Amino acid sequence: MSKALVFAEGRGETLKEASLEALGLASGLSTEVVALGIGPYAGKLSGFADRVLLVKDPRLSHPLAMPCARAFAEAFKKEGPDLAIISATPFGKEVAPLAGAMLGLPLMSDITEIKRDGSAFILTKPLYTGKVIGTYRIETHPLLFSVRPKSHPVPEPKKSTTTEEFSPPFQDADFTVSLVELAEKEAGDIDVAEADIIITGGRGMKGPENFGMLRELASVLSEKTGAKVAIGASRSAVDEGWIDHSHQVGQTGKIVSPGVYFAVGVSGAMQHLAGMRNSKIIIAINKDPDAPIFSVADFGVVDDLFKVVPELINRLKAG
Repeated sequence: MSKALVFAEGRGETLKEASLEALGLASGLSTEVVALGIGPYAGKLSGFADRVLLVKDPRLSHPLAMPCARAFAEAFKKEGPDLAIISATPFGKEVAPLAGAMLGLPLMSDITEIKRDGSAFILTKPLYTGKVIGTYRIETHPLLFSVRPKSHPVPEPKKSTTTEEFSPPFQDADFTVSLVELAEKEAGDIDVAEADIIITGGRGMKGPENFGMLRELASVLSEKTGAKVAIGASRSAVDEGWIDHSHQVGQTGKIVSPGVYFAVGVSGAMQHLAGMRNSKIIIAINKDPDAPIFSVADFGVVDDLFKVVPELINRLKAG
């Protein structure tokens, strides 16, 4: 019998979809799946894990990395799993190395594929900004790794789930960092790390007012496809102050793997390509035929984005 422990990330009533992807992966690798939930969102884990360890602590109404890592490490000691899995979301990238240090376990980060080979595991991950795919055979147990969001599907809820309260022995040092202020996203904004389709604007957008055009395209695509569509941005657009940093895609932003990625007015700097080149389909719109973005694009339009995007919107609206 094998067991997997999964850190389920969320805030308030909202559960991260990336955590459901991790639970689905865990179900395919282990006979028992245990999820660690911290807060009300844990109720949404029913059907996706065999058991849920529920942490109730008023100090974690907004999750903090150190105490969440402590809770995960203590849950690991309690359960003794073969696999310990954390989603490689921005928050997960804080929690995973902390938990690894507490447990004395090495961390395999940003894994896109894992499968069993007898008693060993074969793991795959992108290297060198996605130019190379590394494959590793790990024969030591237990194994701690983080899994890239959007690299696995969300499963159907099929399991019979039991929930038990879990009270980790937190330390005072776990709470030396506290939440000062929480800046909420604009209503309706979807996190680029969780989107099915991303429309990213770059320096070619020329100003913040023109991102409204991309939002209109996102709205039409969402209506026509039923997919989750998010607005992304290159570092240059963020540095200009045209859009909030939470939308930034790239090495200094978020690593994404959506089904479809629109690069609109994005030249394709190396750090940006590192964050999006594993998208399933890449569509580039740029008037410069030599823009590096075309080297990774599946489809490219060499033209003025201010002509192409409105035309695309009109055609989508027309059916």
